[in-house]
Amino acid sequence: MRRIFSCLLSVILLSACSLKPVPQPAEQQDSGLQGKNIQVEVSNGVFVDLPKPVQLQQTLSVSQLISAQWGQKQQHKLLVQLQVDDQQVVLAGFSSWGTRILSLNYADNQIQTYVMAGLVDTLPKPEQVLFNVMLSIWPVEAWTASFQPIGWRLLENDLQRVLINDHGQVVVEINYQKKPYLSGLITFKHLLLDYQINIETNSES
Repeated sequence: MRRIFSCLLSVILLSACSLKPVPQPAEQQDSGLQGKNIQVEVSNGVFVDLPKPVQLQQTLSVSQLISAQWGQKQQHKLLVQLQVDDQQVVLAGFSSWGTRILSLNYADNQIQTYVMAGLVDTLPKPEQVLFNVMLSIWPVEAWTASFQPIGWRLLENDLQRVLINDHGQVVVEINYQKKPYLSGLITFKHLLLDYQINIETNSES
């Protein structure tokens, strides 16, 4: 795991990967996931539906600098591009030398993904990455229908969100510097897995 964290995980963790990396077979480097709703695993054997792109209620085109840290370990940084409109979510992560190593498109109840050859076995499922992006910036009300069936709650109070499981335990804590959220630093803490992600938006259009 340390090798993964030190090399790549800050890319995958755009808005924090709340799940442990799950190996993907090589043939899924460029894949589509189709169905009535796109689901992600938020806990062992527990799945929720993703909200739709349109439920963000705005159009985004942003460049973000992502910093990831586990305990007292060294921070790792990477540049990520995120675009959202009513029809789709497009995500791309780049290495420090400017090479695209991961990308994702979510539209029409389908996720299309790309992972650079040789890195497939080190990355989590892209729909889990997307889950964490959306958990940070989609409106809380967009998640109500997703979490209600499993008894989880996403609560927001001023500049903080908390994700609480069906046992009343806080799983994720997200703190914002100011509103609108993308205009300031976003800090995502996974309290069970003990890691923190800082998201700094460099430009927005």
